Amino acid sequence: MALVQLYTRYNRVWIPDEEHVWKSAEILKDFHDGDDRLQLLLEDGTEYTVDSSPTKLPPLRNPDILVGENDLTALSYLHEPAVLHNLKVRFLEFKIIYTYCGIILVALNPYKQLSIYGDAIIHAYSGQNMGDMDPHIFAVAEEAYKQMARNQRNQSIIISGESGAGKTVSARYAMRYFAVVSKSGSKTQVEDKVLASNPITEAIGNAKTTRNDNSSRFGKFTEISFDSRYRIIGANMRTYLLEKSRVVFQTYNERNYHIFYQMCACADLPQFKALQLMSAEEFHYTGMGGDIFIEGVDDRKSMEETQRTFSLLGLNEDFQSDVFKVLAAILHMGNVEIKSFGDDRSSISPSDTHLLTVCDLLGVRADKLVQWLCNRRLVLVAEKVVKPLHKDRAVNSRDALAKRIYAYLFDCIINRINRALKVPGKQHAFIGVLDIYGFETFDVNSFEQFCINYANEKLQQQFNLHVFKLEQEEYMKEDIPWTLIDFYDNQPAIDLIEAKMGILDLLNEECLFPQGTDQSWLQKLYNYLGSKPLFERPKLSNETFVIQHFADKVEYHCKGFLEKNRDALYEELVEVMRDSQFPFLAKFFQEEEQKAPNIRGIKVKAARPGVKPANKQLRTSVGDKFCSSLSLLMATLNATTPHYVRCIKPNDEKLPFEYDSRRVVQQLRACGVLETIRISAQSYPSRWTYSEFYNRYNVLMTNQEAGFNDKMQTCKNVLQRLIQDANQYKFGRTKIFLRAGQVAFLEKLRLDQLRTACITIQKHVRGWSQRKKYLRMRNAAITLQQYIRGKKTIRKAVSAANLKQAWAAVLIQRYWRGFRIWKVYETVRLATITIQAFTRGWLARKSYAKMVEERKALVLQKYARAWLARRRFNAMRRLVQQVQLSFRVQQLRKKNEEQSKENRGLVERLTSLASSHSQTLDKLQALETQLKKSTNQKTSLEAREKKIKEDASRKMTTLQSEIDRVIIEKQNMEKTFEASSKEQKEKYDQAKLNLLEEKEIQKRLGKNAEHNLDIQRQDHEKELRSLKEEIRRLKEERVGLQMKLDEDDRVETDLHDQVTQLTKHVKVIPELRRDLSNLQNQKNTVDRKMKQQSEEARASLKEISKLLAGSIVEEDVLLRLTANTSEKTYEAEDLLAAFDCLEKATRTLESHRKEQKAIYETQVEGFKMKVDYLQNENNSLQNLFTEKSSIAENIRQEVCRLSSENSVIPELKGHILELQRQNTDYEALIEKQNKDLAENAEEIKSILQKKIEEESSKRRHFEEQAGVLEEDKKDLQGKIKDLQEDSDHLSRQLQMERDAKIRLRLEITQLSSDNIEFEEQLDKKDRLIKSLENQMISLKTAHEDDKKTSWSASPKGYLGMLEYKREDQSKLIQNLILDLKPNGVAVNMIPVLPAYILFMCVRHADYMNDEEKLMSLMNAIISNVKRFTMTHQNDLVSLSFWLCNMYQLLNCLKQYSGDEEFSKQSTPRQVKNCLQNFDLSDHRQVVSDLAICIYHQFITTMENALATAIVPAMLEHESLQGIFNTKPTGFRKHSSKNNDDTDMCTVSFIIERLSRFHTIMSHHSMDANLIKQVVKQLLFYIGATTVNHLLLSKNMCSCSRGMQIRCNISYLEEWLQEKELLSSIDTLKPLTQAAWLLQVSKTTDDDAKAIVEKCAELNTVQIVKILNSYTPIDGYEKRVASSFVRKVQSLRQDHDGSAQLMMDVRYRFPVTFPFYLSPQALELLKVPNSLHLEFLNMI
Repeated sequence: MALVQLYTRYNRVWIPDEEHVWKSAEILKDFHDGDDRLQLLLEDGTEYTVDSSPTKLPPLRNPDILVGENDLTALSYLHEPAVLHNLKVRFLEFKIIYTYCGIILVALNPYKQLSIYGDAIIHAYSGQNMGDMDPHIFAVAEEAYKQMARNQRNQSIIISGESGAGKTVSARYAMRYFAVVSKSGSKTQVEDKVLASNPITEAIGNAKTTRNDNSSRFGKFTEISFDSRYRIIGANMRTYLLEKSRVVFQTYNERNYHIFYQMCACADLPQFKALQLMSAEEFHYTGMGGDIFIEGVDDRKSMEETQRTFSLLGLNEDFQSDVFKVLAAILHMGNVEIKSFGDDRSSISPSDTHLLTVCDLLGVRADKLVQWLCNRRLVLVAEKVVKPLHKDRAVNSRDALAKRIYAYLFDCIINRINRALKVPGKQHAFIGVLDIYGFETFDVNSFEQFCINYANEKLQQQFNLHVFKLEQEEYMKEDIPWTLIDFYDNQPAIDLIEAKMGILDLLNEECLFPQGTDQSWLQKLYNYLGSKPLFERPKLSNETFVIQHFADKVEYHCKGFLEKNRDALYEELVEVMRDSQFPFLAKFFQEEEQKAPNIRGIKVKAARPGVKPANKQLRTSVGDKFCSSLSLLMATLNATTPHYVRCIKPNDEKLPFEYDSRRVVQQLRACGVLETIRISAQSYPSRWTYSEFYNRYNVLMTNQEAGFNDKMQTCKNVLQRLIQDANQYKFGRTKIFLRAGQVAFLEKLRLDQLRTACITIQKHVRGWSQRKKYLRMRNAAITLQQYIRGKKTIRKAVSAANLKQAWAAVLIQRYWRGFRIWKVYETVRLATITIQAFTRGWLARKSYAKMVEERKALVLQKYARAWLARRRFNAMRRLVQQVQLSFRVQQLRKKNEEQSKENRGLVERLTSLASSHSQTLDKLQALETQLKKSTNQKTSLEAREKKIKEDASRKMTTLQSEIDRVIIEKQNMEKTFEASSKEQKEKYDQAKLNLLEEKEIQKRLGKNAEHNLDIQRQDHEKELRSLKEEIRRLKEERVGLQMKLDEDDRVETDLHDQVTQLTKHVKVIPELRRDLSNLQNQKNTVDRKMKQQSEEARASLKEISKLLAGSIVEEDVLLRLTANTSEKTYEAEDLLAAFDCLEKATRTLESHRKEQKAIYETQVEGFKMKVDYLQNENNSLQNLFTEKSSIAENIRQEVCRLSSENSVIPELKGHILELQRQNTDYEALIEKQNKDLAENAEEIKSILQKKIEEESSKRRHFEEQAGVLEEDKKDLQGKIKDLQEDSDHLSRQLQMERDAKIRLRLEITQLSSDNIEFEEQLDKKDRLIKSLENQMISLKTAHEDDKKTSWSASPKGYLGMLEYKREDQSKLIQNLILDLKPNGVAVNMIPVLPAYILFMCVRHADYMNDEEKLMSLMNAIISNVKRFTMTHQNDLVSLSFWLCNMYQLLNCLKQYSGDEEFSKQSTPRQVKNCLQNFDLSDHRQVVSDLAICIYHQFITTMENALATAIVPAMLEHESLQGIFNTKPTGFRKHSSKNNDDTDMCTVSFIIERLSRFHTIMSHHSMDANLIKQVVKQLLFYIGATTVNHLLLSKNMCSCSRGMQIRCNISYLEEWLQEKELLSSIDTLKPLTQAAWLLQVSKTTDDDAKAIVEKCAELNTVQIVKILNSYTPIDGYEKRVASSFVRKVQSLRQDHDGSAQLMMDVRYRFPVTFPFYLSPQALELLKVPNSLHLEFLNMI
């Protein structure tokens, strides 16, 4: 399509304007080919005519929907007015200072502090693609950082602009971004040092100018070095062209360098007293500009900041003192007064105080300095001549010395900063930040402006080449033919300056001549360069020349060019400085003598003035040094990937958010932005991916085109159909390239199509609405007509006969219609039943066939699996039998060999035993004495046992008495209950009030009875608990006694064995044998007695339990049983049985009480119902009485009326007689009609009777069918039961197979254990002989131990502890913490098992009162858990596991601390297990802190897992399909659009991650309260991240996007509701309110009030940002008016809140660990073998 066709009516264009550069106008008439005039309407209402041909038409204005775009290349029309207007709208209306223009970031200086540079903003841009969020300097820095890491290539950021445009601030923020996102982790804190270098360089290199309060007066290229992990390891600075002339001269309203004013502001401080400083107004070098202060800047505080950064960089106080000395000397040097002496002489007073101060500070001789300031030495052929200098020349010499010293000092500080920023380590890559002056043009332009503009020419050339390189790569990648585009090449301007016989070459040549002047040099320029097209000679001046730069023409004044290029300083002054006693200063000039003149050999990269040889002819000029440093800079930039930032001054008055279009367009032309736009407009500036084009322009597709599956081919077909000129577009591999204006044409077609569709929809909706309204009115009119006509008809023909006929007709119609509908219903019902029957039959047969098939398959599987199992079992059994056989044969052989050896040894031992017979007899005598002692002990034990039995019998007697008392109380309660029941029955017939009173009395009685029962039950429970405790104590005592008896038995057995062995060899101890037999008989007698008593006790207890269970207890029986059993002794098991019987009896009594209570409650309920019934009866009687009274009143009134009418009765009697006659006639007629109706009714009745009979037969048929179906159903149920039985049979078979496998494993285990036991038996036989020798000694020791243990208490206080040796602590920590796997089997059973084990070890150390061991263990637990979690800080399972264990350990430390607040609900056993010796409250706090650290790391790990998915899922994914359309985008494409929809993260992905987190926490038995805190924190992170991205992404702020966000939030709500965590949804309120704000109307005052009311979680800054960023997707939406935004701001003035734009995603809600009582009994815990903690002993 030709661009001319877009000049239609109502479209808008731009026309030139002197004030605003461009202004808008609307086309009044379509423009056609051949027209020479274009009629326009200006915005002020005046008409305007433009004389133009089709090739010179005014530029078209973009649609409003494209105004305010983030990227200027996204505009449909690319030209100067569109760029200017877009920047103006974004700057003034949206308050946005950054805009993309292709690869350039345009930054307008707001002259106001903005809250868009915080750490939250940095973290929001970190990791994002450049097109994902709003333009920002951080986005450029992130792109450079990302490309450095991805492409392994050095990067550079080129920041340029006029003075005051914000270059220094932009460079500072870029370096701050790198310092934040690439923390090195080293102790050098190099990032802080890099940032700290800025205040120093600004202090010594920045000054106030008329355009900027902090103008950089030098160029700076900062290389930030990174290691292989892309962390900052150092930095290096190069400086260019310091403005030395500012040291000695400033124009009005300007200042010298900041450092001088900072020193003067601190003159009263002790460290500056020796410098003899005064106010800045009193120094000549600082008082020239007049105003020495800057508004809003405190020089004293700035000096503190400068000193602090000096110290941070490692520049000590001595170095600082030397620097301040030199600076103070320069100030005093400016105040040295030089007087005229004669015509050509000058002099300085030797007593000049400032001169003396200078000499004192610099350490030079005053006479020498005075001599060579006022004189110079000329070296002739044969002699040296001293020539006096004129005052002006002397002043110039003084100023030259001051400038040279300051330049040396500046370079020295830069070198020291570079050394401080250099960190050991190899540089892997770097990012360079170039902060350099932009193109400058003033009223008077000198040598500095010439060098600056020369540098900008070189930078512009590099920029042009880079732009074309990118364009060429894009075209080649998309297979688009590359065509050469005409652009401005500034190589001729560069050649004019730097080529041979160019401006710089002629300037250096003129500087070589001693008599050379500025005029002679200018004349050479006129002669040699006058014919050059870019060089002009002004007609009205002989002191200037003009150069045509790429940005504009600049007129330079030649005055001072030679002097500034020479930068001369007399050698005599240099010698004076070199002989200084101040080493710091002397070193400057000594280094100058040693350096070579080649600047490329200089290692320090500061571009300061170079070497000054003694031979004047070899001096290097300033221009040459600047050319060399500029060439080095360009070589560096060409070796990197550049990124461009163009800083723009919106106005010269430094007013915040004021926009001067003329100044802005001037800078846009100068910085190359408009050239970029022009180049883009000549090619294909609009570039769409095929998916973007398809989604945007699918409304322009035909049905056939929309049906294709190939989106690429569909887009090609649509574009070829809509745009006939194929040169207006190109199809790439992934994108469509469109020329300028084609997107506007497509947008126009799209809007027309949508407008047509809207009109069609509106037409049909309005037609439907009007028709509905018409039909409603028509129906109303018809209804009125019917009513009126009916009334008229009724009035005409109203009689009783007509009414009867009408009623009869209606009745007949009703019955007929009912019959007809009934017939239809029956037919449909019959058909439905038939269909259902056939369908159900088919389904049943199908189901039956399937079940038969499955049954057969199951049978086959059953037999197959059984056969396989038998085969495996037989094979395994054969294998095991073979192994057992071979092993047993080997063992038997070994056993035989060992038995033979044993026999030989026994023979030898028998001979030795015979020799020691006499000794053995002595030992046996001693043994007899010991046996007597043991018998005495046994008698004492029997006596004690008897006493214990008597105590037990007394306890039983007490228990029996308690039971009797309970029974008596029960009988009393029954009697009381019966008495109360009788009282209730007697009072049943009383009046309503008596019933209510009795009801209250019964309630009170019931409560008292319940209370008494509860008290009694509690008493019983207490008594039962005491009995249980006593039984347990008796059981423990019985266990002790049993252990002693067993020990006696063991001793007796050992003695018997020994005697038997000895009697085989020596038959000399018959007396001992008799004693042993007596002891054996006594033991057997005791055993029989114990058994008999036990059986009797069991029988008596059974009888007691039967009597108690039957609730029939008689006193004589109980007394008999008590008397019989009081003499018997019970074992602990019998006492427990008795206790169980008592419990059963108690439960029986309790159930009986509950039954009585239920009966009582039912009676009370009956009473209530009767009372309600009486109330209802009373109410009904009252109503009847009221009705009767009203009827009586009506009768009375009627009687009065009739009495009044009695006077007219005689007159009416005649009329009544007449009416009676008529009544008889009518009655006869009615009787006749009734007969007819009766006959008709009889006929209808007979017909209906027949129908009913037919229906009854059908019904019987259906019932028979139902019976058949019921039988089928029963059959199916039987079959289902059979199938279930088969299934159960199969499951039993499977269980049998499993049991067989288990039995097989057990058998294998048993066999292996048998083998082990067999080996152990063989080993025992080897040790038998040795045991015989030591048997007597061990017997004595055993008796002594038995005596000790018999009187020791039971060790019940040690339960729930684990003992370990101190040297095993490292193994405990290693196995239980460092090597433990959270997914182990033992840990899965009890996830907090390690916490319990560790606490049990702590308890044992506390019990042993071993403080050292306890402290060592606690410290080892804390340190190793911390180390483990730090090592596994990205392992969610490990972090969750140890978070739960530390939480449990903290609870255990609280629960068993002994504090009353933690042990209120503990069991008595848990109270006894409390810590006894040490207070671990300090360690509780440490464990709590460690749990908090693990919690925060746990949260951080989960946030990192969600971070990359939040924005794609919550913002970019279209969960509601079809409501979102993309807008035209520019060079910076949104990252997600380049990916397929299938690769995008969705909200389901986030829910899946959250479910995984929830599963991990639940698996580790994390407390529900703690899970809620975790989910709450994660939801806050999701909401905050989404809101931050929304605030920084203008393209996301649309109504459809708000709908998508709300839909995604609803999915999260569903998940929270499913997990019962819906209370955590409050943290998503800011995101919910932001989504609502995007969807709500934003026009009226009510809308503003609603926004203020609903958006309470968003602060004013965020609301205003969203409103300003609101971007309509289509032309039918409107942007938010600025007046509406101001209205919202005014309404929000009273709201207190944060003024921060971003939400803090790193914010953490305070975590709490609520205490909960652990029900786990420590004494019941067992340490699994899989933990390899065999060294732990359970106490």
